Amino acid sequence: MTAMSAPAPDRAPAGRSTLSVEDWRWPGSRSPRTCRDPGQGGYRATALISAVVVLILIIAMSFVPVPFVSWAPGRTVNVLASTDQGRPLIQVQGLPTRTSRAELRMTTVSMTTVDGRLSLVEALVAYWLPHRDVIQRDAIYPAGQSADEVKASEVQSMDTSQRDAVVAALRAAGQPVTEMPMIDAVTVGGPSYNTLVPGDLIQKVDGTAVQSVADVQRAIRRHRVGDTVAMAVLRGGAARNVQVVSSASRSDPRTPLIGVSLSTGYRYAPTVTFGVPSSITGPSAGLVLSLGVYQTIASTDLLGTLNVAGTGEISPDGTIGAIGGIQEKIAGAQRDGARIFLVPSANCRDVQGVSTRMTLVKVSTLKDAISALQKLRQGTDAKEIPHC
Repeated sequence: MTAMSAPAPDRAPAGRSTLSVEDWRWPGSRSPRTCRDPGQGGYRATALISAVVVLILIIAMSFVPVPFVSWAPGRTVNVLASTDQGRPLIQVQGLPTRTSRAELRMTTVSMTTVDGRLSLVEALVAYWLPHRDVIQRDAIYPAGQSADEVKASEVQSMDTSQRDAVVAALRAAGQPVTEMPMIDAVTVGGPSYNTLVPGDLIQKVDGTAVQSVADVQRAIRRHRVGDTVAMAVLRGGAARNVQVVSSASRSDPRTPLIGVSLSTGYRYAPTVTFGVPSSITGPSAGLVLSLGVYQTIASTDLLGTLNVAGTGEISPDGTIGAIGGIQEKIAGAQRDGARIFLVPSANCRDVQGVSTRMTLVKVSTLKDAISALQKLRQGTDAKEIPHC
């Protein structure tokens, strides 16, 4: 029996020619009509181009601004220290003062500026990193306000905070403070423009002493539109007499206006100035500034060598209000060596679960803060102090 082997797969049977795909043509055609298969090489090129396009889109989207701002621990400032020019950050004239070995730090949040933008990558990084947060932009910067308007509002908030901090501290230290009606704002181009200025304290209207905002409003309404209103004011401690010609209200042509808004101001003997860096704005330093003034003028040393930080808005009566960014401020204070942190009582819910080596003291008023610091300096167990 003769053994037969199967032909190799790549050989044609004897007597037959091979025909490749490339050689195939229609009968009678003059040139080959090739049928080509793109194969894996073509698919790979298409996939590579698609991947590159997607990658470019992802990178581009990563740098597109998103409607958020980031919060991170900011700088702290010891308000009992001196400025870069060597002057006390808190200066008081007209009362005996003391220097202090203690540290009393105002805390800040480093955040996206009003004219800055946060990219998607930056937002994701801020969200995942510890002691950072991402906040809806409209919750921080009101929609419809320009960058200049927002900055002006923040500066005004700091100015108001400093004024209220002084009043609260003077009252806590037993210094006399008198409430008076005050020019809060002046309408540009109005009857009082270039005559009255914000901060003027009103003593008299038409020769009659006034004690409140309501007294001033009643005195102006007694006039007719076009009458001259005579006012005696205190500006920077100096008395001035001014006259303003009233104009008609837009809503009622019979009602006289002098183009100002009024609020309650305060008169006191000492002069208090602050050297807070101009880059720090907003109202949340009120509590620490008030404690700094109190420490400077009080008859007894409140702080000794304590290292304290804190935050909180303050009103002229000493009430402490809640603020934002409390966790970032705690992180910044601990980083800079504070041992005690004053937390507004309304913010206690925001610090639940926060890990810190500092003693977190809960305060609702300036008097609460003073009392707690006195006890801590005397060595009272921190557990006996109100805390969050």
